[in-house]
Amino acid sequence: MLATLGPPPAGDQWAVEWKFDGQRANLIVDRGEVVTFSRNGADVSLTFPEMASVGHAVGGRSAVLDGEIVALDAQGRPSFTRLQRRWPQQRRPKPDLLRSVPVQLMAFDVLAVDGRDLTDEPYMRRREILESLIVEASGVVTVPKAFFGVPAADMLEVAREHQMEGIVSKRVDSPYREGRSPWWVKTPVRQTAELALVAFAGPPGRVGALLVAGHREDGALELVGQVGTGFSAVMRRHLFEALHPLVREVPTVVNPPVEQQGWRWVEPRLVGEVAFREWVPGRGLRHASWKGLRAVDAHGTQLPLV
Repeated sequence: MLATLGPPPAGDQWAVEWKFDGQRANLIVDRGEVVTFSRNGADVSLTFPEMASVGHAVGGRSAVLDGEIVALDAQGRPSFTRLQRRWPQQRRPKPDLLRSVPVQLMAFDVLAVDGRDLTDEPYMRRREILESLIVEASGVVTVPKAFFGVPAADMLEVAREHQMEGIVSKRVDSPYREGRSPWWVKTPVRQTAELALVAFAGPPGRVGALLVAGHREDGALELVGQVGTGFSAVMRRHLFEALHPLVREVPTVVNPPVEQQGWRWVEPRLVGEVAFREWVPGRGLRHASWKGLRAVDAHGTQLPLV
């Protein structure tokens, strides 16, 4: 079940959870065996071998869990940039990487337990079952707190003060359904979009800035802005290594900038997540900053225009 982007809803029929800056995952736990799937259905068990201990945390029972895999920074906040050190996916990290970048699951929903389908149960009941399911203390799985009776708008301000990603408001009577639902409303502190990387600039061996684009309704790729902040030194080098083999002579966007000197155009095969203050039609993204690379399937992902 995916959340719909929107402002904090009002009323006492909503519970509020933190929005975590990580990777969405579903875990199938069957008598101690655990298989971890990404939001796109890819098996990422090799990438996150720590998830195997979730089987012990639920006492050997069978369950299907929904949650977010996160890597915490020095302040204890989920960091997507830090999590990316565990990529590329579908490979097992080396022991030193497992030690330096541990991950954990923030489990926020349960779809089934011991073969019983819970998707028609209301959110409140699923939360009760989820909280009772974790019977063994584990540093790998946590059921984050849900807040009841607190205005979602107030929780968003708390998220802003503590530099959290945002909040997710959930109807307390809502069932669990596939796809995007108005029963879950995500409100980030800043807006984000997943956009194609179409050009880069910078000194040799590093990316200094990126041009990003999204697909219009007619399928054409349209430039929507420039990103020049939010990169670590490691990420600047990593992006150069990833983009340099994709260099091409002509742009793939329908609206290239008038001044193209310094930009190196690339095949739009990579997708990045970009945070921004607002998007102004005809002027593009304002106050954009880089958050991280996002994975796409072998056929590519149809990217929304912001």
